[in-house]
Amino acid sequence: MSDFESYTTPPPPPTGLAPTAEQRQWALFAHLSTLTGLFTGGVGNIVGPLVIWLIKKDTMPFVEDQAKEALNFNITLLIVGVALFLLTLVTFGFGIIFTLPIAIVLGIAWLVLTIIATIRANEGVAYRYPFTLRLVK
Repeated sequence: MSDFESYTTPPPPPTGLAPTAEQRQWALFAHLSTLTGLFTGGVGNIVGPLVIWLIKKDTMPFVEDQAKEALNFNITLLIVGVALFLLTLVTFGFGIIFTLPIAIVLGIAWLVLTIIATIRANEGVAYRYPFTLRLVK
């Protein structure tokens, strides 16, 4: 397996008993906490799932898995956003013709995928975001 495959291949969902109502609720919070980034200039996208993961990682395996998934997805989007910003800077602003539409599509995809993940987590299903670098293991 190449390094790229090890970073992008989704881990298997946690095995065992079905998640309890409390675990499903905390997993829902892990995904919803990324929406705080809309009000905090993007900081909440990373901090929200990180806090939930750090608090619940030892006691709730389903929550740990879903918080890591939300965290990895938002870190991936942060990397892409920084790359788009740098591309715009390097081209002295002319690159915005390409980077702005890409950023808008990514923003809409982020919102839609976050809502889907929230719904799936509330159903007790381990959701895997597409095209995500799994940096936090």
